[in-house]
Amino acid sequence: MLSDGMLRGLKPRATTYKVADRDGMYVTVSPKGTITFRLDYRLNGRRETLTVGRYGTKDGISLLMARERCTEARKAIAEGLSPSQEKQREKRRMSEAKTFESSPTAGSKKPGWRRAPSRCARASSTGTSCRRSEIG
Repeated sequence: MLSDGMLRGLKPRATTYKVADRDGMYVTVSPKGTITFRLDYRLNGRRETLTVGRYGTKDGISLLMARERCTEARKAIAEGLSPSQEKQREKRRMSEAKTFESSPTAGSKKPGWRRAPSRCARASSTGTSCRRSEIG
């Protein structure tokens, strides 16, 4: 079983490796030293993996938080839901919402946005001619 001190002592190797915790949870240690909590589970006869989060003090999660998230995921698995697929759906929803909010046609335009001038418009502003064959 993992402890906080054990996680801090994990050192990177040439390839990614795993260290088991309990109940299907484990951590992977990348060659760069990133420690990631993961959970392996079976649902409908298929093996799936849920990435719970990264370990760390800045933007990561603690061992206790990772275990709590795994407990929540196991409850969802018991109900027949796939936590990894739900996580992917949520990410898609968030990215679609961001894309819609940031598009210039959705709502107000951002300051400084304008349409790029066409070739003919650039040609007329410089005093040169524009032929039909150049349009397009």
